[in-house]
Amino acid sequence: MIDVHRLRVLHEVAQHGSFNRAATALRCTPSAVSQQIAALERTLGTPVVQRSTRGVTLTASGRLLVEAAENITAELDHARARIDRLTSGSVRFTVATFASGGRRLLPPALTEVCAAHPEVELTILEREPEDSLPLVRSGRADVALAYHFDGPPPGRGERSGLIWTPLAEDPLWLVLPAGHKYADAPAVHLADLAAERWVLGCLKTADLLQRYATLAGFELRVSCSATDYFFAASLVAAGVGVSLIPQVALDQLPPGLAVVPLEAPRPARHIGVAVARRADRPAQAYLDTLTRALFTGSPESFAWNVRR
Repeated sequence: MIDVHRLRVLHEVAQHGSFNRAATALRCTPSAVSQQIAALERTLGTPVVQRSTRGVTLTASGRLLVEAAENITAELDHARARIDRLTSGSVRFTVATFASGGRRLLPPALTEVCAAHPEVELTILEREPEDSLPLVRSGRADVALAYHFDGPPPGRGERSGLIWTPLAEDPLWLVLPAGHKYADAPAVHLADLAAERWVLGCLKTADLLQRYATLAGFELRVSCSATDYFFAASLVAAGVGVSLIPQVALDQLPPGLAVVPLEAPRPARHIGVAVARRADRPAQAYLDTLTRALFTGSPESFAWNVRR
């Protein structure tokens, strides 16, 4: 029988790429880590890691075990969260959300939840998707309002532990100083902006924009990589550069800006709702109310006025 503690040790080795760093994370010695991995390999009758002077890599068997370890850990964390909920005596509901979506989409939905369920104790966590989705998977949050860019949505497949429901497409708009030569253009192709300097309001936008810039045949020049779209827009208004800002974050831009659509291919965020496949029964009513309200107030239902 596979020892769960040894699976945890293997998971740390996979995360850190060496016995020494895994030992530091586990607060034990590298020798103890090595012994646990060797015992796991004896149990299985096959190597789970490949050792070299450059560190440790997983074998195919090791990768399968790490995936199993992640699923087991998530299930145990989820069970612990449910037990804490049962023993606390209070009715709690936790929502994780990214900032711009939370500011624009979440308050009206939460108003409906509070009105329909005054007994619930709400907790709101501001988290980016890479942090909010694991919270839902482990049971530390009941639902995540999240997004992804290109590629498949998160939560695809039974092994993810999540159910992902698409909510709306959130296209990125070109934001320019009001006096820019393209300020009155009906649309702009990204290749026409090859000489521009860029102000980014989200670190993940940099990778996305770089891919699109490569397709358009130029190298991205970045003046500022910020973590706040309003700050980025303020820098654009000051003449520092141009920016791409999601539609959901365009409702409170400072004056002195023009907002113009990009021609295809046009980057976009895809907003959705993630819940655990094994949602708590007491939380299901709150989930139903929240998701229904989110879909009612999704970006696609708003009358956007984004041209400045």
